[in-house]
Amino acid sequence: MALFGLGKKQKTSAEQSSAIKILGSGCAACNALEANTKKAFSLLGQETEVEHVTDFAKIATYGVMTTPALVVDGKVLVSGRVAEVDQIVSLIKEARAL
Repeated sequence: MALFGLGKKQKTSAEQSSAIKILGSGCAACNALEANTKKAFSLLGQETEVEHVTDFAKIATYGVMTTPALVVDGKVLVSGRVAEVDQIVSLIKEARAL
């Protein structure tokens, strides 16, 4: 049972390829969170690839019940709302100890 991380198997290198993920259906809010995330990483001077996950079975493995959500290095930093760029910068700094 991989739902909510229970019985979760090791991630393959393909699954680990993108450390930054936007979880959601591809709606306007999801796209706005993705744009804000890209701006935040740009302000931090980091180039990164952002993966957009739309498969709800995969989204559920993160324990996310409301989208959009932002996942950085396997940790859900934002869920159920579009965070502002400055908020995302702070969350990334905290998550990555920058």
